[in-house]
Parts: sequence; structure tokens; C-alpha cells
Amino acid sequence: MRKIIQITISLLLLTLVIPFSVAAQDKITVAVAGNFISAFKEIAADFEKQSGIVVQATFASTGSLYSQIINGAPYDLFLSADEKRPGLLREEGLAYEPFVYARGRAILWSSNQSFCASEDWKGALAVSTGRISLANPVTAPYGTVALDAVRKAGFESALESRFVTAQTVAQSFQYASTGAVEAGFCALSAVASEEGQKGCYYHIPEAEPVIQAACIIAKTKNRKTVEQFAAFLVSGEALEIKKTFGYE
Repeated sequence: MRKIIQITISLLLLTLVIPFSVAAQDKITVAVAGNFISAFKEIAADFEKQSGIVVQATFASTGSLYSQIINGAPYDLFLSADEKRPGLLREEGLAYEPFVYARGRAILWSSNQSFCASEDWKGALAVSTGRISLANPVTAPYGTVALDAVRKAGFESALESRFVTAQTVAQSFQYASTGAVEAGFCALSAVASEEGQKGCYYHIPEAEPVIQAACIIAKTKNRKTVEQFAAFLVSGEALEIKKTFGYE
């Protein structure tokens, strides 16, 4: 009788443990660069529908997320807005081999349609007098390439006092879309949003493409599950979503 009771208790404990174990394996956490918010949400939603795996995301600047990972943040996957930081994590033994998941472009966007009356972005900045938002070039790659373009155009000294620094390129767009600044250096992906379509923008030929790489974090306990999502991230289905947000 005692043996039967022990077996029954063991089976009961097993049925209690297994669901929680399975549930733990069916969830991944992803650190996502701020420019990729909208595209990521659509991609993650499609993946969840198809796989049943929950994708939890934290959105911030690339530099901020990199610092969190260096300090032990428990992410499974890092979607950076550059190639540099995933490469550094790989060199430091904190991540597996990086892979490119998107290529983006920086633009100059304004909620004021008259801002786009000039021939190009340089002409618009030459006649404008208002404040201009820029993602922190130290932590946000889109801010880095935008500032490099400003320097190439010879506008840095003229714009320095007018810059409003944002923590992420998404925040730079927020400043511009709310009218807190006259215009903002943003990611082309912002144009796909409902708010983005209300304004106008200039392409910036002088700005280098932003090559965005990802890497699986070495400490992940869900590597197979993360690899499944990573494969979906670069699939044809995900590419079609990325294209709608201006990514290559």
C-alpha cells in the first residue's frame, strides 16, 4: 500500500513539473534595437501564431542593450542596429556567431509638410531654424550614421546648438512627430507607421546603410527554441514584413 501511495505521489509530482518545464522552454526573451520595434512586433506575432512560442521583447538603444548583456541581463537573443556589438559579444565569449537580419536607412523626417519644400535634406537644414532631434550617436547606430552625414555636408557646427539628443532613434521620431522639434533624423522604418505617413521626409544619400546583426546569447537555456526564431527572422516570410518597413 505504501509503495502504491509513493508511486501515486511521484506521478502527481511529475504531472505538476512537466507542464512548467515545457512552458519555460516555450518562451524566449529578445533584446531589440529601438528602430526595429514595429517590424519586430509583426514578425514575432506571426512566429508565435505558427509555433506557439512566446517572444518577449525589450526595446532600447543598441548601446544600452549591449551594456545590459555585458552585465548579465538574461536575454536569449540580441537584435542590434549594428554589426560591431554582436561581434564584440562573440569575441568576448558571450554570444554565438552573429548574422545579419536587416539593412536600414537613416532619413530626415518632419511632421511639417512645408519642411520638405527644399530640393534635398541639406537645403532644408540650410533654411530651417528650429531644433533637430538626433539619436545619441554613442549608443544608437542610426544617430551615428546621421551625424557622419551631417559632418560630410559641413553642417555640424551650424546644427550643434540645435540638436536635441534622443536615447533611441524611435525617440528621435517621437520628438519630431509630436512637434517638439522641427525635424528629426529617424529610421526609414518610421515612415511605415500611421504617424510617419502624416509627415514628410528626405533620403540621406550621404548616410551609410545601417547593417543590423543579431546574435544568440551564450548563456541561453533555450538554444534550440532561439535558433528556431532566428531562422524565422531571416526567412522569406519575415523579409516581406521587413520590406514594408523599409528594410532590405
